[in-house]
Amino acid sequence: MGRAARAWSEEGIYLALDTSTTLGSVCLAEGSRVLAERVIRGQRSHSSDLIPTIDVVLQEAGANLSQLAGLVLGAGPGSFTGVRVAAATAKGLAHALDIPLWAISSLEAGAAAVDIERVEPSVDIGGAADPMGGQASALSDEERASPRYVLFDARSDRVYGACYRPTRNGFDVLIPPHSTTIGAVLSGGVPFSLFAGDGAQKHADEIRGAGFTLLPAPLGMPTAAGLLRALANSPSRDSVVDVARWQPEYLRSSSAARCSGSGP
Repeated sequence: MGRAARAWSEEGIYLALDTSTTLGSVCLAEGSRVLAERVIRGQRSHSSDLIPTIDVVLQEAGANLSQLAGLVLGAGPGSFTGVRVAAATAKGLAHALDIPLWAISSLEAGAAAVDIERVEPSVDIGGAADPMGGQASALSDEERASPRYVLFDARSDRVYGACYRPTRNGFDVLIPPHSTTIGAVLSGGVPFSLFAGDGAQKHADEIRGAGFTLLPAPLGMPTAAGLLRALANSPSRDSVVDVARWQPEYLRSSSAARCSGSGP
């Protein structure tokens, strides 16, 4: 059963979560001000660690579930299992607590996270240990204002991608989320862009060889704080009307469905 859509407000406590990629994260915020945040490393840990991580974040902030004004979810694309884990958790909490749910593209969260300055422990991105954050402060004004093409690794030469141009009120979507190959991305008339995300890191040689700039890892990876920034930059975005029927942005079916011939 649906409910009236609601616009986001700076007043209230919000829980944000994303497990669409190898870097999962959970944060609690008052409006867009982060109160506590935790990273979950490795997609195999997402299903077992998400609920305990939510508990830790609530404890650190001295809050409880009954205080939540809403939930902010990374809607994918990304790992089929990872996206499903966060979606099921958020939908269950939204139903149980009778609070609104905002669903934001994980690719947009990755674009927004580029501008968040922080220093976190190391995390494995693209097969190498890289510091989580800190590099945002090293971006030039020109780089901050440039379109950013976020790519998530979808195995082999495939990627999930979207291109965003920063504005005063969030982003203009130059290329919407889609599933493609790195070759198609680079031959498709890309606007002047910075590339970021684990898919960009995986195909670093091709991207640099085509004359584009690659932001250092892990910039472009979706984070819960990135979700909140994306939502705060476009506060008129409505919450999900029918949480029970809402589905994430898988963009393509699971590997099991593809192997059985029931999916693309």
